[in-house]
Amino acid sequence: MDNFTFHNPTRIHFGKGQIEKVGSEIPASATVLLLAGGGSIKANGVYDQVTAALAGRTVHEHWGVEANPDFDTLLPAVELCRTEKIDWVLAVGGGSVLDGAKFVCAAVNYEGDPWQILQDQGASVTSALPLGTVLTLPATGSEANGASVISRRKHKAKLHFISPLVYPRFSILDPETTFTLPPRQIANGIGDAFCHVVEQYLTFPARAAVQDEFAESILRVLIKEGPQTLAHPTDYDARANLVWGATCALQGMIGVGVPQDWSTHMIGHELTALHGIDHARTLAIVLPALLEAQRGTKSGKLLQYAERVWGISIGDDESRITAAIEKTREFYEAIGIPTRLHDYDVSADVAPQVAARLAARGMTAIGEHQDLTPDRIEAILRAAA
Repeated sequence: MDNFTFHNPTRIHFGKGQIEKVGSEIPASATVLLLAGGGSIKANGVYDQVTAALAGRTVHEHWGVEANPDFDTLLPAVELCRTEKIDWVLAVGGGSVLDGAKFVCAAVNYEGDPWQILQDQGASVTSALPLGTVLTLPATGSEANGASVISRRKHKAKLHFISPLVYPRFSILDPETTFTLPPRQIANGIGDAFCHVVEQYLTFPARAAVQDEFAESILRVLIKEGPQTLAHPTDYDARANLVWGATCALQGMIGVGVPQDWSTHMIGHELTALHGIDHARTLAIVLPALLEAQRGTKSGKLLQYAERVWGISIGDDESRITAAIEKTREFYEAIGIPTRLHDYDVSADVAPQVAARLAARGMTAIGEHQDLTPDRIEAILRAAA
């Protein structure tokens, strides 16, 4: 295990009725920006609970943050924060709203073009407004980390930034707020969380027993509870396990002291930027093909994954690895997420485009061994066709 420093400053309020805790978290004298998506929180009662908790504060609202939040959608929110002298940002929604709020918090006092925040991956961020979140869609783990992914559709770009300054000060996780979500969004959340764990776990052995077994337990929970919560959307226990599992998948604990990959995400982001495919679905396209391409360098962890997560312990090494990769594909398909480019009417012609776009940003050697070159990325996407 490598040396590490771990600090997660986000306070989590988990469970039924916890939205009222917003009132004790945000100062009574604060001027607040409420950032939200398309309006579903008004239909499911979350908005009423949030506004009740914010009673007595000056509240401004910015709506319309879309899936894969767009830079140009967020700039008016940045300007609103400046003109109204906003003290706090409260993001109410799924991971896209939360990611958008992190960008807003970082951009308000940023000197220069805020697009630079994405171009240098957050290195130039020196301050941020305090952020609270009310999560309504389990998926990204954005409620308990310092990462954000922002699109700029007119440039066909999707970039990320990371800064400790944009960790939420607090997050509210009430599983009941997710009961009315459509199956597609819940499936996407399950698939996204699953890949978050894989990116931190399926690399090479580092003798990090706590991180490995924590990661494996999250994967097993997602495999068991994912289909259960899809079949029974108001089963509180199943949904609670999904919500907490998605948070634990990317709040930092399983990734400390171990090698990480993230190449599936880097490749998947390009598919979203070029073709608008849901983020989780791009991961489902890339991951099985990438694991097949990397089965040699990932063999030690793939065999561990096969046995501890899928219960595959019979057969030679190669057959067990093959079975584990196929189980991964079957899992995504079983929750309603197709795993081939052609399922999304995208041809293999996208492969050289993606490789070239990554290379243009300096990503010519990605993955835990820095061995995924443009040629290999192209081959992976052709195999995913």
